[in-house]
Amino acid sequence: MLGAIAGDIIGSVYEHHNIKIKNFPLFSSKSKFTDDTVMTVAVADSILNNREYIDTVKEYFRRY
Repeated sequence: MLGAIAGDIIGSVYEHHNIKIKNFPLFSSKSKFTDDTVMTVAVADSILNNREYIDTVKEYFRRY
C-alpha cells in the first residue's frame, strides 16, 4: 500500500502527460496525492475495519 501511495505521489506531476524519460526527480514541490490514493486508503479502511465499502468510499471522497 505504501508503494502504491508513493507511486501515486511521484507520478502526480506527470499524470495525463505521455512521459517516456527514465531519469526524472521522484518528488517536487508540485507532487501531491491524487484520488487514486484516496480510493486506496478508503478500500483499506473498509477491509480493515469491516465497514461497508460504498459508505466508506463516499465518506472519503466527500472529504477529498
